[in-house]
Amino acid sequence: MSSPLSHPLVRTFLATVERRTAALPAAWREELLEDLREEIAAALADDRTGDRAAAGGPAIGEERVRRALDWIGTPEEIAADALAEESGSIPPEPENPGGTWLTLGLAVLPVPLCLVPGVGIPLGLVAAFGALVRLWRSAPWARREKRQATLFVLSPLVTVPVLAAALSLAFDGISGPAFVASLLIALALPVVGAIRLARSAARLREQAP
Repeated sequence: MSSPLSHPLVRTFLATVERRTAALPAAWREELLEDLREEIAAALADDRTGDRAAAGGPAIGEERVRRALDWIGTPEEIAADALAEESGSIPPEPENPGGTWLTLGLAVLPVPLCLVPGVGIPLGLVAAFGALVRLWRSAPWARREKRQATLFVLSPLVTVPVLAAALSLAFDGISGPAFVASLLIALALPVVGAIRLARSAARLREQAP
């Protein structure tokens, strides 16, 4: 079975980022590349086409690879952000675990809060706003990570209505259990985003002197 990272488009993408970030400190550049490898592998894992690789394993469709790389950003954009952060602004710095977990907790709270009768939706919006404020003011994450985390936090605004509509069509009307199911499914993206940010913050703490 071929690895997602072995695809020619992925190798070219990573090589371009590495070349364009040659001015970065080696440790910072390698951390950036490792983050990109994880993002690409996660985006392409378990998403194989019916094509066959030359070695006999299932190949990853080229169009799927292009879509995943487009979602992550162009090498030029990624390199420009990394160089801008290194040149003039404050680089990511470790913070105490309590502050990190408060931010991540607020990021995943909006969807569960929607289950609170009456005041759930306003509370969820307040939690989402608080999460975004803390996220963009926190030190452990680069701008690229913050932008992606913002999409994860706000994703339920799109996924919940879509899922609720789909379930209502499938079951001839939305029911309480179906609405709860749509919320639980919509919670997946914020949780994934929180896990990624937690790992990034933990890695930064481990590297700190």
